[in-house]
Amino acid sequence: MTRVKLLIVSFLFFLISGCGVVDYFFLTPPEDTAQELAQAGYDALQEKDYDRAIEYFTKLKDRYPFSPYTPEAEVSLGDAYFLVGEYKAASEVYKEFEALHPRHEAVPYVLLKIGLSNLKQFESADKPYTNIAEAYSFFQRLIETYPENKYAQEAKKYLRKCRFLMAEHELYVADFYWRTEQFKAAWLRYKYVEKEYADLPEVVAYASQRRDLAYLRWQEAKAKEAKEKEEGSWKRFFDWL
Repeated sequence: MTRVKLLIVSFLFFLISGCGVVDYFFLTPPEDTAQELAQAGYDALQEKDYDRAIEYFTKLKDRYPFSPYTPEAEVSLGDAYFLVGEYKAASEVYKEFEALHPRHEAVPYVLLKIGLSNLKQFESADKPYTNIAEAYSFFQRLIETYPENKYAQEAKKYLRKCRFLMAEHELYVADFYWRTEQFKAAWLRYKYVEKEYADLPEVVAYASQRRDLAYLRWQEAKAKEAKEKEEGSWKRFFDWL
């Protein structure tokens, strides 16, 4: 048998024995299992390769939504977004998890992380505090719903921080009114802060002091305006004469 014939016979035998060459070149390789994707994601998290972890956990979530490995992977997906600094995406993933698994044991942790994700999005006192208000509501829910849980205890310190940041924003607005000599508006805002944030002594002390000063300046401005108006009336009277 010539060498060419030998090669042909060998190739045909290989095809008959399992079609290995056809499978290798023409068939789609099998997808990773849910367990494999989950483990790859956890390994990436351990290695602090958060982008790769996001990729694996997202594939698992999309391909195997009903797998027993998926719920924990969804929480880890939120963690990966959080660790990479994508706090809005993290919050959305955590919220979706809570909606899909309201009785899961990880819910207290997820509520804490939703609050923290919103807290991390706060920029400065001159910006609206929508995210802070949302963070506060989730911390409060966690404390009220799971009072004995360790994450509820942790949420308490963040609850006070949210209160302080909200008060800081209100004081920024009041101080703006003061700087622009809108003393009545400043007085009203300082009064509001003093009443609304009575649980923060340092905030109340500042607001009370500024409230009294704003009221004094407002009264002075009113008196000056009344005097100028009266003097203007007399001037017009004498001009008429």
